[in-house]
Amino acid sequence: MTQPPNPSQPPRPGQPGSPSPQGQPAQPASAVPPARRRVVVVDDHAMFRTGVKAEIGRAVEVVGEAADADTAIKVVLATQPDVVLLDVHLPGGGGIEVLRKVHEKNPEQKFLALSVSDAAEDVIGVIRAGARGYVTKSIAGNELIDAIRRVAEGDAVFSPRLAGFVLDAFSGAIDIASVDEDLDRLSQREREVLRLIARGYAYKEVAKELFISIKTVETHVSSVLRKLQLSNRHQLTRWATDRRLV
Repeated sequence: MTQPPNPSQPPRPGQPGSPSPQGQPAQPASAVPPARRRVVVVDDHAMFRTGVKAEIGRAVEVVGEAADADTAIKVVLATQPDVVLLDVHLPGGGGIEVLRKVHEKNPEQKFLALSVSDAAEDVIGVIRAGARGYVTKSIAGNELIDAIRRVAEGDAVFSPRLAGFVLDAFSGAIDIASVDEDLDRLSQREREVLRLIARGYAYKEVAKELFISIKTVETHVSSVLRKLQLSNRHQLTRWATDRRLV
């Protein structure tokens, strides 16, 4: 016949409430590790997405990925991750377009920009559009995991140098009123041509630098002038200089 437990005696090992072999109270049977953060990776380079997933996969759950703006919007709205790792320059509208479209339907969605660009206009543009932080692709894997955690918890996270751009914007040192509205009209290639022309490069030099034809350079310059409503290279250079693009 089984004897009832004696309340004056300590429980035997293995019984509920018994100490662990190290003398510490055993964990309740229902205890489970905290859920991993759910992340979507958005970047137009497949190899980079693969590398990011390899770096952070041990600590977060990657629930989706996308290579262009339209796909990113669909994937983010469908999966509703804790954090979206978002490249700034994407085919189909760019990172700012993804931010705007997603926030129209889910204003609480959190984004962390992850980009090779450290240009002030890119940083300020995505922050104005609603991103919670901005880090460059030189970030270490453990630092990126920590940044994801912090953004998921509501913090704002920036690579050290980029934080200065945000402070400058708030102090008035950078004219943020026209940062994203104007630049959003330009493609990534048009921005590259714009910067080189504003630095004084001749069309032939731009073509050599970007590995494109002189005719293509001329086409891009004409497109930039039309989109920005400028008349000539002199105005283009002044426009770029005013926005610290050169």
